[in-house]
Amino acid sequence: MTTATLHLLCGKIAAGKSTLSAELAAAPGTIVLAEDAWLARLYPGEIHTVADYVRCAARLRDAVTPHVESLLRAGLSVVLDFPANTRVNRAWMRGIVDRSGARHRLYYLDVPDAICRARLRQRNAAGTHDFTASDAEFDAITAYFVAPEPDEGFEIEHRRMA
Repeated sequence: MTTATLHLLCGKIAAGKSTLSAELAAAPGTIVLAEDAWLARLYPGEIHTVADYVRCAARLRDAVTPHVESLLRAGLSVVLDFPANTRVNRAWMRGIVDRSGARHRLYYLDVPDAICRARLRQRNAAGTHDFTASDAEFDAITAYFVAPEPDEGFEIEHRRMA
């Protein structure tokens, strides 16, 4: 088993995943792979619907999986700033943990929708994020959100914001 850690992030849009990702990446020997940044550069102007996102994100996951595993085996910790928001996505992440032998931590950012929406509006207005989302898109994407459960086999750090 490697001493590297795979950091995983679960939370709705604007729950603070990217902010936590940057904090975790400050640790020595730790890198971030951010889905939003990769998707924005690989598929500029191509993601308009949830179906577009699903298609492009699946391609990206397939491409980065062996790379993440090799980084972990080499002893580098990885902050995988990809949403661990569904059981399917978490199963993919669990496979990386199992194949690489790395330690892991799943951070569940449990933030009320009202706070996420307010942060999303601020983020959209600031133009500081690779993707913007409307309230309707927030609702559509949030409909797929499933909180992590103990039976998935993760070490979960539950961070609740009231």
